[in-house]
Parts: sequence; structure tokens; C-alpha cells
Amino acid sequence: MTKDVITLSASMPEPLGVLASLFAGGPDRFLGTAGEDAVVQLCDERGRPLVSVEAPFLVQVPGEAERLLGAEAPPLPYWWTEARATTGVEEAERIAGGFAARLASLSAGTTWPPEAARSLAVVESEGVQVAPPPAAAQPAVDVLTEKAAVVIQDRPVIAMTAWLSDALRATALAGLALQIVTPASARLSLAVRTVLGGWPNRWVVQDEESGYYDGLSGSVLSWQDGMFAPVPEAGGPGGDAEPAVAPAFGRVTDTGERQLAVSFRTVHPADDRLVLGGALEALWRELTGAPPAGWSTAEPVSLPWSPRQLTDVAHDRSPEPTWAVAVGGTGRPGLATLRISRTTAGVEEDVTLAFGYGPGEEPPLDALRRAAGTLATRHRLQSMLVQLRKARRDLLVPPWFEGPGVPLAFVLGAEEVRGIPGDRARRTPLPEPPLPLGPRTRPALYYPLPGDPSDLSGWQEYERLVRHLKGA
Repeated sequence: MTKDVITLSASMPEPLGVLASLFAGGPDRFLGTAGEDAVVQLCDERGRPLVSVEAPFLVQVPGEAERLLGAEAPPLPYWWTEARATTGVEEAERIAGGFAARLASLSAGTTWPPEAARSLAVVESEGVQVAPPPAAAQPAVDVLTEKAAVVIQDRPVIAMTAWLSDALRATALAGLALQIVTPASARLSLAVRTVLGGWPNRWVVQDEESGYYDGLSGSVLSWQDGMFAPVPEAGGPGGDAEPAVAPAFGRVTDTGERQLAVSFRTVHPADDRLVLGGALEALWRELTGAPPAGWSTAEPVSLPWSPRQLTDVAHDRSPEPTWAVAVGGTGRPGLATLRISRTTAGVEEDVTLAFGYGPGEEPPLDALRRAAGTLATRHRLQSMLVQLRKARRDLLVPPWFEGPGVPLAFVLGAEEVRGIPGDRARRTPLPEPPLPLGPRTRPALYYPLPGDPSDLSGWQEYERLVRHLKGA
């Protein structure tokens, strides 16, 4: 049975309804709180959490339940309530299911997964105790060692939920690795892939054939000294041991699906009149004909798109950085992550954006130059890289190899062009000269890259260009 149970309800769960639902564990269970009282916990006799329930939140963006759960949601807007059972305790999992079943009946809702909420009866849990939680462990963390925090997830899509976001933030502050363990059937949200990539964090896939392996690199893993680490395989160059690669990671098939990936940075002067998110919206409109549908600081994305609200949240959190995610409507799969930070240069927006295309669908490559021109002239673009990848249209990340993107274009902002001595920015080793964007006196430059999907020539040309611009 899954460790997470979610209630989707048309009406807001009332506090008394949540309390009554928690009686699925019996009247003698203890209640506790965590996360500045945003999480209610049903505990054993010693105060150790059996089930943790996050505060309900309102979802006002279409398609999120379908994208993340494969479930049919009530009409918008609807309420999303998550309950997480302590791993490895059968009674806790049954209590979480009973909680969700009761809450759904009281608030005109449904549960995911449906089989988890089969009974409204009280779960017999007298005498059930759980292992003491490690010091400073988050509700989402199942195992905490001196080296790593391990999160065990059994959901179709591993999303950047508030639970997982808190765990990632806590492990980063503590200097620990975050390792997410899932079955081979799970997929990562692109938002999780963006923040999870790179050592020491890992996506640990449990496969019947290959055992444990890294879902992003394919390295066979085993539990070593308090964390999952690669298993060396003899026979590397010069006789050195190299990480073994799981056979399951190599099942690559070209379905004809593609992703257009755009990463860019803007830098704005710190000003009370500054409104963030305008560059992302302009690019989204240029490539799809519509703005993003919604945004949030976690998944599921719950708020309608609003640059003003995004700016207010970033302002309130400053000088700490703000991470956010945006999604598109149901017509064209699109997802972006934003990192807004205050630096000595001003207010920086680092954006990674992807759109999905199926067989026979062509990305609007002709619109890229127009979009780059808009960002360069109106939104203080610093740099931009555009790639085309062989990857899933739905933007989910599977636990097998997906090749690197092919770079299509690189854009250098007007201020960066001015900062390069002489005319080096205009005289490049590329076959095609750069295209000017914006005013003649202070143009940004658009560099077309002759990327070949069958080899690495696009990356070689991109590296040549970067070295040239740096004067190397």
C-alpha cells in the first residue's frame, strides 16, 4: 500500500472534519504538530508520528491532478489534502487510508489511490509503536543518517511537493544528501529533476532485474556507510574501476517525442516598481500564444498565473532566494522553474523552461528569435541557451537514458555584448554570423548553432563560441 494518500474535495475540509477523520486511528491516539503547526500528526503513546497530515490548500490551476496523480479531479477550484503514513508500519498506512476515506465523505471528495481508502472503520492500533524519529527529521524523511536523508516514495510522479521541498531545504542546510527511493514505475516531475540533479543528491530506483540504480545516471547502487553509493565495476580504462551501469537504464526507444528547452537569466536593478515574471510570460506567449496557466512555490501548482503575486512573495522572502514553478494549460505541456535571488548586480531571475511535442508536432523554432528579441529589449536579458531534446512530450522524466539536448541557439544580452572588448562578440568562429537584436547602438546578439541531432557537433560549436567570447 502506498505511503501517501491524497483527498481531492470540492469543499474545504473543516477543522472539525479533519479532527473527526483523524479518529480513524482511535480516540486514544495523541495529536502533535510540525512545520510551524502546518502539519498535524497522529502519534503513538510515546509521541512518535504514525500519520502526518498537511494543511489543505486550494488548487485553482487545471490539469494538476491528472499530471501528477493520473486522477480525475473535481471541477476547479478544489481542495488538496495530503496524508503521509510512517514507512513500514502497516497500521499507519491503514490509518492514513481511513483518514482519507472519512475526509472524502465529509467534504464531497475522492481519494488517491482509490484502493487506499476502502474503510471508514477505526484501525486497531493499540500497542503499535514506531521507531523514534531522528533528530531534525522532516515528516517526508524516512531514514536519516550522518550522510543522507532518504525519502521513500510510491507515487506515479515524484513532484516537488511542500513535503519534499522542506526536506530538500533542510538537507542542504545540514550538508546532507537527499536520496529519493522509488519503484521503477515512478517518473520524476521536471521540477524535481531540475533541483535533484548532481551529487550528492540521487534518484534511487528499485528494479526487480537491476536492484538499485541511479535513475538519472544509470549507476548501480548499494547501501554503503549510511547512503546509496555506486557499485564499482572492474575493467575501466587503465584497469581502474568504474561505476557499473544497470541494464534497465539502457532501454532507449525513439518515440518521435521532443522537448524544446530554454534556459535564460535576466538581471534587473532593485526597484520598488519592479515586477518579476515578465520575461517568462513574454517567452511563453511567443512560443504558445498564451501566458502560463499557474504558478506556485511547490507542486501541485495551485495559483493562477500572476507576476504581481510572484513579485510579492519574492519581496517578502528577500534577501533569501525564492524558488517557484509555473505550468501551462492543458493544450501544450509546459513547465518552468524560476529562482529569484538578490545579488550585488540587482535582482536575478534564473529560468529553466521546457515545452513538449509529440510525433508530427514541430516546435516553433521561427519564434525563438522574436522571443529572444523581446527579452533582450524589454526584460534585461543577460544570456539564453535553446536546446532540442529527444524526450517525453508530457515532460516527465523516466528512469532510463534520455540523450542530451542539441543546442540550437545562444543569446548574449546587450550589456554583456558591450562588456566584451573590441568587436570580438561579432567576429566568431561559427559558420553563421550573429544576428543583432534590439537597438543598433546597443544590440544583443543571437548566435545560431549548427547542431546536428546525430552527433555532438552542436555542443562542440557552443563550447568554441563560449571560449571565444571569454577570450580564451
